[in-house]
Amino acid sequence: MAKSYVLDTSAIFTFTKSEDGSDIVEDILVSAAKGRSYVYLSFISLMELYYVTWQAKSERAARELIILVKSLPVQRVDPNERIILSAGRIKALHRLSVADAFIAATAIEKSSILVHKDPELQVVSAYAEMLELQYKRKKH
Repeated sequence: MAKSYVLDTSAIFTFTKSEDGSDIVEDILVSAAKGRSYVYLSFISLMELYYVTWQAKSERAARELIILVKSLPVQRVDPNERIILSAGRIKALHRLSVADAFIAATAIEKSSILVHKDPELQVVSAYAEMLELQYKRKKH
């Protein structure tokens, strides 16, 4: 059975910004392009990518990033009742953002490995397999 992955928003930024770990994300995407694995992206990651890029750069840059992401070998996962209730359960039990709860619920729904560099998502390891990219170092 082919492996499947859910890329967290941080994994997409890692790839597009060529940060540490971008080679890992690239390998996952190449595997998906060759049909050896499946890669999913929560609908809410598109929103996060869009608004964060708009705020940091511009609306045009945000649109260009979304076009790039949509060209990648990833399947967007929109919410269904199971994902909504799973995200609600995760949010009720753990101190995560709504976006992180939906991304985690997507990994659970798809029985996929959650690829991320967000230390807050560590609590989700009780529910889904994780592939943790190098966490960002906190500035002192």
